[in-house]
Amino acid sequence: MTRWLAPALTTLALWASAPSYASVEVSICYNYGCVTETAVRYSDAALVSWQRQLGAANSAAEERSILAEVIAGMYREAGKQSPIFADRGGNYADDGVYGRMDCIDHANSTTRLLDVLEKRGALRFHKLMPQVRRTTVVLFQHFGAVLEEITPAAAPAGIPDHVPTLLALCDCAEVLNDVPAPPLAATGSPGAQFAVDTWFYDHGTPAVILPLAEWLDGEGPNVQ
Repeated sequence: MTRWLAPALTTLALWASAPSYASVEVSICYNYGCVTETAVRYSDAALVSWQRQLGAANSAAEERSILAEVIAGMYREAGKQSPIFADRGGNYADDGVYGRMDCIDHANSTTRLLDVLEKRGALRFHKLMPQVRRTTVVLFQHFGAVLEEITPAAAPAGIPDHVPTLLALCDCAEVLNDVPAPPLAATGSPGAQFAVDTWFYDHGTPAVILPLAEWLDGEGPNVQ
C-alpha cells in the first residue's frame, strides 16, 4: 500500500462511519403556562431533511432565514401528534381552545426544538442560549427562545461517490484531486443574539427571528 493510500482510506473510513441517529421525542407545551405537555416524536428521516436544509446556509443570516421555516415544519409535525394545531397567533384568537399556546408554551417548546437541532450539529452559525423575558408594562410579560451567533468551524469536505471505488481498484493517487478542499469558515457577528419567537402567528407559521435588543424593546408583529 502506498504512503498516500493509507491516510486516504483512513479518511474514507471515518467519513463512512458518520454517526446515525434514532428518532427523538420532544415534550411540547400547551394550554397556557405549560400546564399540559405531550411527547412528540420526530423521525430520523424528518430530522435529516431539516438538517440538510440548514446545511445549505452559507452565513448566519441565511441560517436564521432557513431556521424560521424549519421550526415551522417542526411545529406542523407536532400538530399532527398533539392538539397544538388549534393554536392561533397571540392569546385571544384561540381563547379557551384546547391546544392553545401562550408565550410560555412557545418559549419552552421552541427552546426544546432548537436544542434537538443543536445536538445534531444542525446549527453551524448559532448556539442556543437561555430563554429571556421582556416586560413592557407591569402586567405584561413575554418570553422567547434565544440564539447567539458563533463563528463556525470549517465543514469537512464532501467525498464524491466515485472516489472510494477508484481507490479500491487502482493505485492512482491522482483520484484524491477530486476530493474538494474544505470551505473557508463563514463569518458573521459572533456574540450577536437573536430572539426566536413562534407566538405571534398561527400554528405552523415561520418563526419571527429578531435581534434580541429589538425584541426586548417590544419589536415584533403587533399581536395581543
